[in-house]
Amino acid sequence: MGDMEIYYLMASKIYIFAIIIVNGYVLYRFIIPFITNRKAALFIWAVYSGTMLLLYWIPFHIDNFTAYSIGIIAAFIVMCISDRRNYCQKIFIAVTFFSLRYFSSFITGITNFFIYSLIADYIYMSQKMSFIVYVIKLLFDILLELAIQYISVWYILRSYVCKYQDITFKEMFMLVLPSITGLSGYKIIRDYQVLYEMNGYEPSIGIYNSLALLHYSISIVTIVVMTVIFQSIKTKREEETQNKLLAEQTESIKRHICQIEELYHDIRSIKHDMANHIMTLENLYAGNRQEEAKAYVEDLKEAFSEVQLEIKSGNPVTDVILQERKKEAVKKGIGFECSFHYPEGSGINAFDTSIILNNALQNAVENAGKYQPSYISVLSYRRKNAYMIEVSNSFKGEIQFNPETGLPFTSKKETGRHGYGLANIQRIAGKYFGDIDIVQTDSEFRLVIMLIINTD
Repeated sequence: MGDMEIYYLMASKIYIFAIIIVNGYVLYRFIIPFITNRKAALFIWAVYSGTMLLLYWIPFHIDNFTAYSIGIIAAFIVMCISDRRNYCQKIFIAVTFFSLRYFSSFITGITNFFIYSLIADYIYMSQKMSFIVYVIKLLFDILLELAIQYISVWYILRSYVCKYQDITFKEMFMLVLPSITGLSGYKIIRDYQVLYEMNGYEPSIGIYNSLALLHYSISIVTIVVMTVIFQSIKTKREEETQNKLLAEQTESIKRHICQIEELYHDIRSIKHDMANHIMTLENLYAGNRQEEAKAYVEDLKEAFSEVQLEIKSGNPVTDVILQERKKEAVKKGIGFECSFHYPEGSGINAFDTSIILNNALQNAVENAGKYQPSYISVLSYRRKNAYMIEVSNSFKGEIQFNPETGLPFTSKKETGRHGYGLANIQRIAGKYFGDIDIVQTDSEFRLVIMLIINTD
């Protein structure tokens, strides 16, 4: 083996090593926004790159499609082990990266073919010059492939906003469909070329490469565009769901207002009939009908208890909300403590306060009953110009937070209509230039809502 052959071999091996590391880096940049552990992402990079290098050094030949498949499968397995959630999303990441890797390598190869075809007839190359051109070609391959993959991944990550939300199988299929179509198209193009050659025809390599280049480019663009469309649809659906849930809560509070009106009507009726009740009791006692009088008094007590609220917060709407949630908690065996007072004259709307309490207490009732002893505590207080609401409940375990929203991931299996309670609370808090804070201890979950009081 001559010196130049050794140089070519060394350059080729360095190129293989570099392209594998570069592709692994793109995969790392792709997956890091979707998982919470950066060390796990680095390990996935190492596993992918190590697998690809191992496949390159084995003595028998493996085609690129198989090698790329084995590499991404290894990375996918590590992804699932290190972050055991949202497996459909991980399939999307794996399939999309595989497609980008596969298509970009072909685009790079075809581009080099066209460039070399244009300049080959115009330059005389010595052995030394030929080697320099070869090295430049390898560098160009690395840079072009990196550019195609990195730009594509950048657009996908920019478009894919809700990275920590679960996706369904149907949504996953929608996202990977362009990749499947693109890979199928490559197979059709390749089989057509082979069939064409088997029938004794020699198709123009230039025409074939032009069609292939067009196909790969369209495939990559379609992958990116489909991600944009998916996110647009998902965002619209979430807005519609959130608005629907908010509308349902609004209707619920309106029903509570109707309950209050009925309550006040019953109170007025009892007050109106009070003179008759007193006269009846006087007649019973005057006639020495003690037992009947006692029974009549018990009936009156029961009537009064039905129209009386145990919780008096200073506002009839919040009274009903708190009373309803207390009954729900007591029914489930959950202790309920309330020291909530509505800030009358603070500029804080009672309707907004009711939505906050309704959402916070609904979450508290759902979670507190899972632990013993179980309890819920509601309190409010003033801190300078801030009105604070605290809702605490019994809790054991560890909460994982969504880096995008700062809110906990929902623990519910069906997430289609869940996970919006805290978001609605946060939105209302923002309306009053406030915010929410979540405090977790070994035995308690505490939600703190701060609303700024209008002092004008």
